[in-house]
Amino acid sequence: MPQPSTMRSFSRTSSSTSVLTSPPATPFYSASRDYSPVAPTSSSSICSASVSSSSGMTPPAVPNRTSSPIAAPSRRKAITIDTMNPYLRRADYAVRGRLAIRAEELRELLNKGETSLPFTEVINANIGNPQAMDQKPITFFRQVLSLVQYPQLLDNEFADKIFPKDSLERARVLLNEIGSIGAYSQSQGVPYIRTSIAKFIEKRDGFSADPNDIYLAGGASSAVSSLLTTICGGPETGVMIPVPQYPLYSATLTIANATPIPYLLDETTGWGTDTKYIASVVKNSIAKGVDLKAMVVINPCNPTGSCLSRAEIKDIITLAAENTFMIIADEVYQTNIYEGEFHSFKKVLRELQRDFPDKYDNVELASLHSTSKGMVGECGQRGGYIELVGIDEQVLEQLYKLVSISLCPAVSGQVLTELMVNPPKPGDESYPVYKAEYDAIYKALRERAFSLFNAFKEMEGVSCQEPKGAMYLFPTISIPQKAIKEAQRRNEEPDQYYCLELLEQTGVCVIPGSGFGQKDGTYHFRTTFLAPGEDYVRRIIAFHKEFLQKYS
Repeated sequence: MPQPSTMRSFSRTSSSTSVLTSPPATPFYSASRDYSPVAPTSSSSICSASVSSSSGMTPPAVPNRTSSPIAAPSRRKAITIDTMNPYLRRADYAVRGRLAIRAEELRELLNKGETSLPFTEVINANIGNPQAMDQKPITFFRQVLSLVQYPQLLDNEFADKIFPKDSLERARVLLNEIGSIGAYSQSQGVPYIRTSIAKFIEKRDGFSADPNDIYLAGGASSAVSSLLTTICGGPETGVMIPVPQYPLYSATLTIANATPIPYLLDETTGWGTDTKYIASVVKNSIAKGVDLKAMVVINPCNPTGSCLSRAEIKDIITLAAENTFMIIADEVYQTNIYEGEFHSFKKVLRELQRDFPDKYDNVELASLHSTSKGMVGECGQRGGYIELVGIDEQVLEQLYKLVSISLCPAVSGQVLTELMVNPPKPGDESYPVYKAEYDAIYKALRERAFSLFNAFKEMEGVSCQEPKGAMYLFPTISIPQKAIKEAQRRNEEPDQYYCLELLEQTGVCVIPGSGFGQKDGTYHFRTTFLAPGEDYVRRIIAFHKEFLQKYS
């Protein structure tokens, strides 16, 4: 059995009890919102707070459940929508919100034989879920996973005829280091796997990485939740998030009762960052009494598909060094690069620290990666990691305590993470198949991205930035005034109304830009380009033409 490596130690410390305050009453991004800390309000206002969202959506109604026969008819529930956690009630996650729920309802109708709908298939372009479309798993990854899940296969007399030798060897190594994947691992993750990740980072960036700075997680989302829980202390805590942004961040900050500080990406420059503008956001937030703790950067960007240049990354790191806030670099799409080059924040930081040691040594950086994206696409396996550099040791002890509460990430997800960062190499028996599969997935993604982009270019009233990375396009749509008035009559955001009509008429599910945040007066939607074929593209084009004709 493997010997445990050195683990972070931590002491149990008592924590003071803080008084919860009412969640902010405005969406996470509003041009008119005052982003100073939220003042405490009475408990009655918490109970009466309405359920709202930045996208104009309202959560589905709570089912009406009848009382138990043995319960008194007048007995009230201990937990109701009014007495539950108000911060969770306010949280909005548009990617799986109202549109996604309606898409599943339509799919169920089709499965039951409904023939009155104007389409025969629902296409979920609302979420980056590659293997729900037609992306196939990487063979080597699934071979090793099957062997560690069922080690008896290794002793089968036909094993070497069924599995390549390198997959058998990798499974033996992992089982020797892990033991059984049915057992808990260290809370921070299997030491051997953390070492593999450190080697991957060293090869990618050209600078050393410490396995003790790496925490395995159940996908990047889990790591984000743990990190924000650790750094957020209440409504006075501010975390800068891009607009548009992946709603994981605004939702998690809402639940943590922290204050999101939006900074707008510049659509006119391909969704780039403006350093002077961001510096003004930092200055204004601090002037209003916000305790600015961190800045989230998604690169390549979800939902826009843009990629940051090295110069933009350097400017952000410089801002962090000058204003003392952590950078949270969400880099889960780092292999989904279709134009240009990916620059990791870790590499640029280490270069700056090498060249200007006194200026950048205080920078705190958290970098995220995941098995859900890229050419791996194993969303359901829930694998990923976070690397933390420059973080106070006592804070790391508290983070370790937090992740220990959940015992450990799923070990099968940890195994998949090891395979992602340490795939077959030239000369290995599995390499030719791995390389062919990897390249075919990449080629298909890039072709689909530009096919959809070119279709948007031909549509009236639609503009879209050229896809650089990730799995999404985020086109701007011009919505006629008559359609805007109809949306207002229905108490919906105009782009949400557009997306709802698109779903009902075509079966194509996309997410309105209001679910990600957008500049006032503009309308967008986010769509993946994972679906195969041209059918759903034709559906969108035809719908858009009819929508404009109807409301012009």
